[in-house]
Order: sequence, then C-alpha cells, then structure tokens
Amino acid sequence: MEMIMGKEYGYVAIVVVVYCCLNMWMGFQVVKARKKYKVNFPNLYALESENKNAKIFNCVQRGHQNSLEMMPVFFILIVLGGMEHPCVSAALGLFYTVTRYFYFTGYSTGDPQNRLTIGYFIFSISFLGICL
Repeated sequence: MEMIMGKEYGYVAIVVVVYCCLNMWMGFQVVKARKKYKVNFPNLYALESENKNAKIFNCVQRGHQNSLEMMPVFFILIVLGGMEHPCVSAALGLFYTVTRYFYFTGYSTGDPQNRLTIGYFIFSISFLGICL
C-alpha cells in the first residue's frame, strides 16, 4: 500500500497540536482574567460601565477570540500545503504559532496597539507564506 503523505507530514501534525496547545493556554489566561477582573459567565465581554478593568479583560478575551477565528483557516492551509510541501508548511506553521503567542501577549496588556508590534508584523508575513 502506497503512502499518501510522506514521512515528513508528521511535522505538520505536530505543529497543529502545538497550535491547539497554545489556544488552550490562551483559554486558561481568559479564565484567570475572568476571576481576576470579576467578569462572570455568560458574559463574553465586560462592560466598561460596570467594570473598571473592562478594557484589560476585553483585550485578553479578544486576543484569544482572534486566535480562534483564525484557527480554521490556518488548519486548512497547513494541512493542504503540507500535502505537497510538509517541511515548509510545518516551518511556516510553527513560525505563525510563535507569532500568535506574541500577538496574544501584546494584546493582553490592555493596550490593543501592543498587538501590532512584533507579533502582528511576523504574523502577517508567516500567514502570507502559508497562503502561498
């Protein structure tokens, strides 16, 4: 039986798992922020009129939410690209995953502009590479 994907395709799978782990870590950061800033479920965001720390919490929440929004596109592109170029796709995917970390940590400071530093710049370049 002939293999559909080469041995190197395992690298693509590892990057997908690493991205999932990063997303779970971000989710834990949101839970910690919920407790710290007293934002109860089922509220997705804090209201500035009710919570003086609403902006900081909302930035943490948005950083994670943005990562979740990009996840399906990332997974489709890395899985399909990895079929033909597994090592390149895995390398770019890992690079993209690392930039998502910096994007999130910058966003989580409470100043949305901080997401636009290194994380956003490198995220844009790596995402473009994955698309190509």
